[in-house]
Amino acid sequence: MALSKVDSIAIGGFDGMHIGHQKLFNELGKNGAIVVIETGYANLTPKTEREHYTHYPIFYYSLEDIRHLEGEEFVHMLQERFPYLKKIVVGYDFHFGKNRRYSHADLGELFAGEVKVVDQVCIENDSVHSHKIRSKIQIGDISGANRFLGHNYCIKGQVVKGQGIGKTDLVPTINLECSGYLLPYEGVYAALTRIDGEEHFHPSVVFIGHRVSTDGSYAIESHILGEEIKSCDHATICFVKFLRKNQKFESLETLKNAISDDILNARRELIHLSL
Repeated sequence: MALSKVDSIAIGGFDGMHIGHQKLFNELGKNGAIVVIETGYANLTPKTEREHYTHYPIFYYSLEDIRHLEGEEFVHMLQERFPYLKKIVVGYDFHFGKNRRYSHADLGELFAGEVKVVDQVCIENDSVHSHKIRSKIQIGDISGANRFLGHNYCIKGQVVKGQGIGKTDLVPTINLECSGYLLPYEGVYAALTRIDGEEHFHPSVVFIGHRVSTDGSYAIESHILGEEIKSCDHATICFVKFLRKNQKFESLETLKNAISDDILNARRELIHLSL
């Protein structure tokens, strides 16, 4: 979209692009855009991953580059970037400018156009925030995190060589190295995995954590249900349901039996999904 056409913007950090953020985006018009203030803490949707969850164009600003601005300077910066700006959408807790001293009330005084303030979004009387989603992911409450997100939590990475015993002694897996993402609680998950540039997702069972039953190394492994992937370079894993904690098994045989149970449980969780 040409900058000359942008007449409304939503401003925020927008890590996660969760249902609270989507409420702000719903206030944008046809020629809306999203302004992301990068704080350096985004690990739910790092870098440009946010762009998968909206059809609006996104413009990025580093907090370090603009944190010194006074309120008037901040608004002037926006008006220079978006000369036809008529509407700014922010959350109820939005602060900006030097030392975060300005609020949405100040924005309303400094900007001549419309300022729309969106109230907090709650699910079962619990307000939706990115830090709460992070906490849920870290304790294995992936269902709760997904409910707040409004979509399955996904990580993306490069395929790397595994320890070599999956295909021969256990089940074949795709092993990933993911950087920049918050990694979920150690354990086994029902998940959806997309290979390279494919449009569709494969039902899968995913292990994430230290391989305490074998070499002890940290791993992110996805076993595609009913298929064997010969080769791939990148993959995306979307977590659907936490199945069990990471645990140590005394033999490869008992580990293999546990994996068989994991596969059955993952199938049960994913069978209702339209892939």
